[in-house]
Amino acid sequence: MALTHKARRRWALIILLIGLPLYIVAAVSVMSWLDRPGILVELLVYLGLGVLWALPFRAVFRGVGRPAPDDES
Repeated sequence: MALTHKARRRWALIILLIGLPLYIVAAVSVMSWLDRPGILVELLVYLGLGVLWALPFRAVFRGVGRPAPDDES
């Protein structure tokens, strides 16, 4: 079942306000448990994790910034 535009907007807000900060804390915690790798390796890991979190939510975020499709304006 496809999400309505209103439901996508709500889920996107929940993901950004609750899920993303939790993901950031988890990523930083995991990186702190590891022995400090080289700065370039650490940068690449953070860049990879920064892109990786959004991949499962692409369908939720797609079209959220646009006006609702049923708007007449």
